[in-house]
Amino acid sequence: MAGQAMRMEAAADVSGQLVSPDVAGLGAVAHYTARLHTSFDSVRPLWQRLEATGLCTGHQGLAWVEGIAKRLMPGSAELLVVEVNDAVTGGPAMLLPLMRRRALGHYVIEWLSCGVCDYSAPLLADARPWTRQGADAAWAAVRAVLPPADRIHIAGIPQQIHGVANPLALLSATRDSIQIASGLAMHGEPATLIKRICKSSFAKNFHKHCRRFEQMGKLDLAEAETPDMVEEQFATLLELRLNRFRELGRFDLLTQAPVVEFYRNAALQGLSDGSVRLFGLRVGQTYLAVIYVLVMKGTLHALLLGIDQDAVANASPGLATIGKLMMWGVAQGLGYFDLSVGSQGYKQHIGASSSVLAELCEPITLRGSGATAYIKLRGRIELFVRSKPELYKTVQGVMRRLRRLKN
Repeated sequence: MAGQAMRMEAAADVSGQLVSPDVAGLGAVAHYTARLHTSFDSVRPLWQRLEATGLCTGHQGLAWVEGIAKRLMPGSAELLVVEVNDAVTGGPAMLLPLMRRRALGHYVIEWLSCGVCDYSAPLLADARPWTRQGADAAWAAVRAVLPPADRIHIAGIPQQIHGVANPLALLSATRDSIQIASGLAMHGEPATLIKRICKSSFAKNFHKHCRRFEQMGKLDLAEAETPDMVEEQFATLLELRLNRFRELGRFDLLTQAPVVEFYRNAALQGLSDGSVRLFGLRVGQTYLAVIYVLVMKGTLHALLLGIDQDAVANASPGLATIGKLMMWGVAQGLGYFDLSVGSQGYKQHIGASSSVLAELCEPITLRGSGATAYIKLRGRIELFVRSKPELYKTVQGVMRRLRRLKN
């Protein structure tokens, strides 16, 4: 029940020191209190309210996150949704969806992601500005209500949430990671969008590729608007993507049945509110590419793309799909196209701007310290390899050959 799904509040003052609720009530300067929910039932009304009136990314939509907990969270893991409130007014400040799981002999608290959440960003109640001092105080309150664990590891932390500083990125313990996210601001007339906001080389190639596809027949970006179309386009996406990744020797989460069911179910649910959408680039009834997106707060999040690279020689269905999707997005009043996480060259070719994602690795026990040290060492090694183009290319080649052998 809802009452059983919450734990006692804790408060933190601006210095970051923990204060008991009783002491806080006797005059301590407590800026934030925190309450732990271990069920969506007790936090659903607040979540829906913040999703509607506050700030969040598409990855923190309630339907999306509930799907993660239901279909992808390990059976032994625990759901931890932390509600942070202003200690003076009692009003909500943010929600953080976390989980605790067993990992190689120790317990880790991490973002409720399970591989299908690009960004670790709380749902913010409003656009109030955050400072490092305030973020540290809120985090101290969060830490006070979390269950025992050996370490905390939160990756994929964006620097901002719709222009507001992400309090997780401001934490004293947070550091830049090796991950980057890319995107473009969209505005103006759809017909001239590509020419205005993209690199001239991309605009030239986009129109050239579209003309080549149109020689085969009518080129159309079709949105899946019915359950049958969702099933058809999702099946096509899966086939195109797995064939392409198998050819390249790259790993894809879509080789895992629970992940496939998560994405399929989310797309079907998204028909009700448009938060999850599928689009297929096709000539006649032949699909050249299918893309899977989230739509939230004026942002179009591109998640999955499957392409038939051999459809037409020297023409890219992927870039044609992205260009037409951007035109669709700005026509719908969307103002930002999020190209997700990764440093793939096509993003720079389009003209996207990039930002570094942050990471929080916080050891709590000796076991947690060992695991955290290993994670940091692995990150430094990967950063070193990425800084050496020839070495990075060699490592990628070895990994691809191993995956092809496995397949």
